[in-house]
Order: sequence, then structure tokens, then C-alpha cells
Amino acid sequence: MSSDEYIAWRNHFLLLLDRIPTPIAVCRADGEITVANPAMAAEWGAVPGRLRGRNVLDLFRPRATAQLDRLGEALRLGHRSRYRVEVCWPPVDADGAEREGELLVDPVGEPSPTYPLLLVVLRVRAAGPPPVAPPEAEVSEVEARILALAASGATTAAVGKAVGLTVDGVNYHLARLTRRWRVSNRTALVAKAYVLGVLSPGRWPPAPAGQRVRSTQSPHMPPEGTR
Repeated sequence: MSSDEYIAWRNHFLLLLDRIPTPIAVCRADGEITVANPAMAAEWGAVPGRLRGRNVLDLFRPRATAQLDRLGEALRLGHRSRYRVEVCWPPVDADGAEREGELLVDPVGEPSPTYPLLLVVLRVRAAGPPPVAPPEAEVSEVEARILALAASGATTAAVGKAVGLTVDGVNYHLARLTRRWRVSNRTALVAKAYVLGVLSPGRWPPAPAGQRVRSTQSPHMPPEGTR
């Protein structure tokens, strides 16, 4: 292949690479990136030229070093199979979640005694939908206040005085939540309230978290005479 033909072929390859939406890079055997397409650079909030010369292992953290050991041994023996490496890497935004995926590594080029170039394709693992709170996690404003006071160690009488209910009224709400959350006592009830996100962690005195509290009146009211 003449130099003109090589340049034309290389330009065509780079143009094609730029248009592929999948993150792709070409690396040396030691992991140094020689070419990266815009999709790969976007994973780092950068342009392709900023990744050139960086090591792919500085960008992506392997989940298991054994996968890298197998890849290194395969390259040393001249194997040309595809290899998968589970990786994770930090988010572009500082407040985002760590991302996960896998690198598909293909040695490319004619078999030779020297190590080949590596075609590295990133498969980004799609983040799952945000967890949805179960219906049982929603409580009324009165129930949330009762739970917060119970978590602080207040007696039933003190809880009733704070929320404007009789002792029987407080016990009605506590018994209702105990049945609903399938727990056996007040201690377990408070623990379940924290697990479900009804009470705010790291707060003292205990306080409702807010997002699990209905602003409307509880649909089940204590019987007459208990308020």
C-alpha cells in the first residue's frame, strides 16, 4: 500500500469511527490510547484529542484483575480472541453515580511476534430506574409525628399530648402501623420506619423525612372516643 493509499484509508477509518455512536478506542498493547471516537470521549466529558496518550486503565477501573491477567497472557501467546473486562468509572458530574459496563477488547492486525493494537469497545451498562418506594412506606402527617416521637423515646402519653390525641388514639395508630408493616413491637416499628425512609437518618431528635409523608388526613381514623 502506497503512502497516499494509507492516508486515504486512515482518513476513511477515522471518519467512520467518528460517526459510530458506540464508545470505541484503539490502544497499544500497554493500554495507551492512540485514537478515541467522540462517543468514548463523551464518557469523560472531553473531546477525542484529550484522551490520546492516556492509558485506558487509568480511565476505567477493572472489577477483577484476573481478567487483565488473562488478557495479558493471551497477548503474550499471540491469541486473537475477544476478551471482556468488567469495569467501572466515575461520573461526568460530581454528584452523579459511578457508572458500570464492560470493555470488549479485540487484538487487531496481522499475527506477528510483536504485540498487536487493541480495538476497545465500551458497553455502558444502563442505570436502572430509581427505586420506587413501596405503598406501605407512605404515612400520614400524624403517623409520621408519632413515629418520630416514639423514636425519641417519648411515652405514649407524651406522644398523645404532642400530637393532640389520647393514649388510645396513639395506640390505635401504632397498632395499625404494626400490622401494616408486619412487625412485633414498637422498637421494630421505629426501625422499619427508618428502613422505609419515613424517618430521616442522621437527625436528632428524630424527624419525618418528608417525602414519605402524606399531607392529607389519614384515611383510617381512630374510632369515636379515642381522639
